[in-house]
Amino acid sequence: MSDPVYRRVIVKLSGEALTGSKEFGIDQMTVERVAADLVSAAKLGVELGVVVGGGNIFRGVEVSERGVPRPVGDTMGMLATVMNCLVLEAAVERAGCEARTLSALAMPSVCETFNRKRALKNLGKGRVVLLAAGTGNPFFTTDTTAVLRAAELDCQAVLKATNVDGVYSADPKKDPKATRYETISHQEAIEKDLRVMDGAAFALARENRMPIIVFSIAEKDGIAAVLRGKGRATIVG
Repeated sequence: MSDPVYRRVIVKLSGEALTGSKEFGIDQMTVERVAADLVSAAKLGVELGVVVGGGNIFRGVEVSERGVPRPVGDTMGMLATVMNCLVLEAAVERAGCEARTLSALAMPSVCETFNRKRALKNLGKGRVVLLAAGTGNPFFTTDTTAVLRAAELDCQAVLKATNVDGVYSADPKKDPKATRYETISHQEAIEKDLRVMDGAAFALARENRMPIIVFSIAEKDGIAAVLRGKGRATIVG
């Protein structure tokens, strides 16, 4: 087995990745599969931070369009990410690896509060660190959070898990002529408005020279494969 290309990364999962075949909520079998993939990656000796979205439970942008102030809606979305992190933490520990949820919003009776030193300490102990509640601020997506935390924690890459095997010129499920990129620069991704991540996340990654590796979470052991440089993916950077 080849050695991992990266030694410390952030894995970005959408909340929808945890729904499985459901339209909403959390599919336990899917959670267990994702947790097993994370544990396989951790066993390679890679330090893993994980940022999870909350769209499977609540979307702050959608509720704000119906009259709720955007900061309130976004805070509700952050709480949804905490729930996703807690269910993943339990699944990762069942799969045989220690895990810790660190939240950008203080809720000491639920989980630890995020700070850089605490996160690095947990990573150094081989624990999978679940980074909850986004940045703790409204108007910032969990995509941007993933790049921010990667830069903060001296990570070597962001692994962006999607439902397709890389970055395409258009949605390949809707456009059969969509072109897949093997590599693309941050600037090109911004200019072409490739929405696999938001523009702020790409811009922050560009400023910090942080590669973003886009791959399919549907592939078994897809995370470990990407870490060994074997998986089918697009490198943005």
